[in-house]
Amino acid sequence: MSEFSQMAQQSQQSDVSRARRLGRRLPLVGGIAVGSVLLLAGPAFAHVSVQPGEAAKGGYATVNFKVPNERDDASTVKLEVTLPTDHPLASVMPQPVPGWKVSVTKAKLAKPVEMEGEKITEAPSKITWTADGKGVEPGQFQQFPLSVGQLPEDADQLVFKALQTYDDKKVVRWIEPTKEGAPEPENPAPVLKLTAATGEDGHGAGADDKHGAKDGAKETAAAADSSTSDTTARVLGAIGIVVGIVGVGFGVLAGRRRNA
Repeated sequence: MSEFSQMAQQSQQSDVSRARRLGRRLPLVGGIAVGSVLLLAGPAFAHVSVQPGEAAKGGYATVNFKVPNERDDASTVKLEVTLPTDHPLASVMPQPVPGWKVSVTKAKLAKPVEMEGEKITEAPSKITWTADGKGVEPGQFQQFPLSVGQLPEDADQLVFKALQTYDDKKVVRWIEPTKEGAPEPENPAPVLKLTAATGEDGHGAGADDKHGAKDGAKETAAAADSSTSDTTARVLGAIGIVVGIVGVGFGVLAGRRRNA
């Protein structure tokens, strides 16, 4: 065999060896990419939240406390939501949820408030939902609708601290405040932003619906659309991360091949 043939054969064997190494490394690169996506996306889907995230000042609103199950080995069987005491809500009415019992706890107010010409000395302080059956199982979520009012006019947000209890007795405390300009805490409390009232959704809505029985179909649909858009954006971002990491892996290996 000539020297040229030997060199060609060695080059071919080297290419085959590099291809095999590439085949072994790609699953590792893909695994790292998928792991990174799960780390980025997982916590965002696990938060207990208020949907829609905002309502008009001075009126009534129907909100949903969305509770995703963040675990794969236990079910959520209780949700306790503490209502704000600095801005008490005189009218709080839960909507029945199949498979769940609900109770409303009231407390005396440190300072009475006037609502529709009537002085209020006590107000709801906590709402508790307890599962009759299996609760929120792994891979599922549940929404707990609540009609609240009259929303304060002198505040920009309402913070609802929540406790999520699992059937193995573990409790996740969603009570940490979110500070503007700071990273989101590990267990943020649900927040309802309050916006300036308008003629369509502010005082007029409150006057027409004194008991907070405002139709929540539009709010629920908006919340679903927002959730779908957010999920789509995260999925597309995740795909971009995977493609980028795989591309970097190919680039590094190709560079080594050229240098060799």
